[in-house]
Amino acid sequence: MPTISKDLVNHITIQPHDAGQRLDNYLIKILKGVPKSHIHRIIRGGEVRINKGRTKADARIEAGDVIRIPPIRIAEKSAITQKIIPARNFEIVFEDDALLVVNKPSGVAVHGGSGVSFGVIEQLRQARPDAKYLELVHRLDKDTSGLLMVAKKRSALVKLHEMLRNDHPKKVYLALGVGVWQPENRHIKLPLFKYTGAAGEKMVRVDENGQSAHTIFQVLDTFSGSLTHSVGISALSLVQATLKTGRTHQIRVHMQSQNCPIAGDERYGDYQANKRLQKLGLKRMFLHAHILELDHPITGERLYLKAELPQDLQILLANLKVA
Repeated sequence: MPTISKDLVNHITIQPHDAGQRLDNYLIKILKGVPKSHIHRIIRGGEVRINKGRTKADARIEAGDVIRIPPIRIAEKSAITQKIIPARNFEIVFEDDALLVVNKPSGVAVHGGSGVSFGVIEQLRQARPDAKYLELVHRLDKDTSGLLMVAKKRSALVKLHEMLRNDHPKKVYLALGVGVWQPENRHIKLPLFKYTGAAGEKMVRVDENGQSAHTIFQVLDTFSGSLTHSVGISALSLVQATLKTGRTHQIRVHMQSQNCPIAGDERYGDYQANKRLQKLGLKRMFLHAHILELDHPITGERLYLKAELPQDLQILLANLKVA
């Protein structure tokens, strides 16, 4: 990341690993703490230039381009925040010079924002100060655990994004639903619409005006015994969910739509059932990114990556099996 002076005009030469990005996205990344609206304002005003010429926010930067950046007072709050981000190394499932796949714990955001000062990507950057490039390939909800891809090269990121737009890689999740999953509901194809909730939170609902969404579900086990009945729950269903599209909260809302919401889901789940499940030791949402199957973005080698269920979820299932 280039060093930016807040009091002087900066001239930054674009390195190969940053080539291909939109100008505004690049500036947002390097000008920590500067509002997006201000970045767009200085581009429109001609204060930001590429190779001495005026430019637009959506211009693609290339290796060797010289970017002129005017003096900008970077928010002090951001500088302080950067210093207190704790470095953290996560369990590595796969790593080479282009791709890193980690097993993200539940309760950790993938990136800062929306009231969260930092996440996995910021902590990885702190733990790897010599890494020239680390960018999220995709996202997992804060309370979802499992496989998370991080690109170590710009070329890998671009290729992986292209692959994601074309139903690749294969992403398989494990989820525990409250209720009995109906076998005929194996393919759920319901469009999803994003909106803002009453408290300002990001929400999604099934809506014919939404984006197309397709999830394939397979029932792995059903639990209906003395243990579930003891807390007032008739049945629980362990399902495997394979994403055919990658919409926000897709599995969560598709399961809710079938009256089998994810156990422990505070946003789309059953409040009373979640309270009862806490008595059985479930303290989180039971959704885990379990398997990734993909061709390596650079070498083309076929990768099969798996993250086993966290121990707390394994213990819960073991108890349900014997009850």
